[in-house]
Amino acid sequence: MAAERLPGTSAAEQLPPAFPERAAWGTAGKLRAWQAEALEQYFRDQPKDFLAVATPGAGKTTFALRVAAELLAQRVVNRVTVVAPTEHLKVQWADSASRVGIKLDPHFKNAQGKHAPGYHGVAITYAQVAAKPVLHHNRTAAGRTLVILDEVHHGGDALSWGDAVREAFGPAVRRLSLTGTPFRSDTSPIPFVTYAPDENGIRTSVADYSYGYGRALKDSVVRPVLFLAYAGAMSWRTRAGDEMSHVLGEETTKDINSQAWRTALDPGGDWIPAVLKAADRRLTEVRRTVHDAGGLVIATDQDNARAYAKVLRELTGEAPTVVLSDEAGASARIEKFQNSTDRWMVAVRMVSEGVDVPRLCVGVYATSSATPLFFAQAIGRFVRARKRGETASVFLPSVPILLALANTMEVERDHALDRPKNEDENDVVVFDDQAMEQANREEGASDQLGSFEALGAEALFDRVLFDGGEFGTGGAVGSEDELDFIGIPGLLEPDQVHELLRTQQARQAKRKTAAAPPAPETEPSELDHRAMKEERNQLQSLVGAWSRRTGSPHKTVHVELRKACGGPAVAQATREQIQARIAKLQGWFVGKK
Repeated sequence: MAAERLPGTSAAEQLPPAFPERAAWGTAGKLRAWQAEALEQYFRDQPKDFLAVATPGAGKTTFALRVAAELLAQRVVNRVTVVAPTEHLKVQWADSASRVGIKLDPHFKNAQGKHAPGYHGVAITYAQVAAKPVLHHNRTAAGRTLVILDEVHHGGDALSWGDAVREAFGPAVRRLSLTGTPFRSDTSPIPFVTYAPDENGIRTSVADYSYGYGRALKDSVVRPVLFLAYAGAMSWRTRAGDEMSHVLGEETTKDINSQAWRTALDPGGDWIPAVLKAADRRLTEVRRTVHDAGGLVIATDQDNARAYAKVLRELTGEAPTVVLSDEAGASARIEKFQNSTDRWMVAVRMVSEGVDVPRLCVGVYATSSATPLFFAQAIGRFVRARKRGETASVFLPSVPILLALANTMEVERDHALDRPKNEDENDVVVFDDQAMEQANREEGASDQLGSFEALGAEALFDRVLFDGGEFGTGGAVGSEDELDFIGIPGLLEPDQVHELLRTQQARQAKRKTAAAPPAPETEPSELDHRAMKEERNQLQSLVGAWSRRTGSPHKTVHVELRKACGGPAVAQATREQIQARIAKLQGWFVGKK
């Protein structure tokens, strides 16, 4: 005899794939291919523990609620506990579940002891579990419980948290772990996740089902992301009173790079207003075809968030929504923004993972966090596709670590428990806030950069990163070189984006070649040294861009240029020889060898 079905299970069968928000184009009323595939595997194997890794925006909530509805209907379980990282996500889960007949209490407090009658279970946070693991152990053991661990990597936020999650949910009949970012920046083990040695003997997480960004992009489940990088000259004063300067993005020591980066993010400088103005222009362009498109600025802290909001209000004449932390009222503000057509929201980094607003199409990465985990979570706020052709645009500082992360968006990572010896010395993907703060404390060639005062921050359009490629050779803010890329339409297929980026780059190179002044017939000693320095810097910038595109070292590119154009090394080259190499490089960018 068939098991009695839970009221509302039929509703679960109609759950749109992007539930609880708007479904992605062409998929409403049916499961996405990956969801159906994962469900088939789950119910074929009937595992006690199951780890599903799916890129942000792919529809993990839909998959999990379908599993829950079926297990309840089959009476495999009779209660459900959802564990989420934030208060906002608790409410979101409860709202989602209620629409398919699963009643979860998101307001459950540890002091209650048990959930109220009429509910199938509760939605709680990892912090609640860590506060009273024995309580949640007893609740789990009191019934046949399915535990859904949303963004399960948070179970390893601290050793005590991991221990609490294991203790609390050890008695569960089923545990379904979900994450869009299975890796962590540390080596704390994630509860209920299986680890196995890879070919190098490093223990890495093993997912039962994976659906990465690359595959989701091909399926048009997520949006392709354009990264618009901005460089510029930064200056600051050290604790010792020395004035320092650096061009953002150029190679230097870790501590100087961190100070230049934070100088750029200073709301009192010119970098932030210039980038916010460019991002707002981009949002205006996108809204021509995506009429409710919104933007999100991710700030490092509350003070900066308020300051950025003030800049946006002055730029647009409209006060942005500000979400400062996971506090009372945050969920309501996010929901209000989602249901409006307002242009901008500003949030501190703590809530980036809980901000789930599918109409977000433009982002400004104005934070100093740079772990792969945080970066993936932040970019995940912009990738959920609602209809075919939508793209996401994210503005970010031209910092090597961020550019590396942007260029590897499609790389699937697993959580490693072990690290090779000296990995931290060579792996650039460890430059998070803790590393930056440590660098700020270190004393050395930088002459005690621990405390500093930002003196000036100028913005310069650097390049566009898309699908592993780089486009553009830089330009002034507000120039045609910048506006060519900002003005790309908001609705394009990925191959159309590629073609348009190539076209814009060719136009930029042609424009720069035409504008290049003729070489003067004077000796280098008679030239203005500032003009000579500027052209050498332009050449170095182009060499760096070509190096990134081809993977060739800078030295190799310079050797190829000397072979093609003649002349000595850059330091001994005449102005005419420098200009010839600039023109040659510009030709290479548009396919002229």
